[in-house]
Amino acid sequence: MSYQHKDLAAGRWSQLSFLEQMANIGSEVERALSWRIKKNADYAQKAFERALELIDLTLDNNRNYARLKEITRMREAIVDYFSGVNQFMSSESSWRNYFLPFTYASRRNN
Repeated sequence: MSYQHKDLAAGRWSQLSFLEQMANIGSEVERALSWRIKKNADYAQKAFERALELIDLTLDNNRNYARLKEITRMREAIVDYFSGVNQFMSSESSWRNYFLPFTYASRRNN
């Protein structure tokens, strides 16, 4: 598999706290949302794919077993929002509101 985040896939990702991982995922989702608003479908798709890559790295991280259900549900909802029929009725603001606390908490803990 070819990774966009090569250094993270090589092991650095597992060294980050769960809050830092979620904040980084949120950063890619934020980019995808921003490019979507700017009507740049190609860049939005690439940011979405990078977000999925980070989510998958988080799922592969065994220490997050307790959060497995939340992470898999979040992945399902993100895929539905960006490339599905949006059956969960997600919105741009709901994704921003979901990830903002992770970003705030990860910055506060550093």
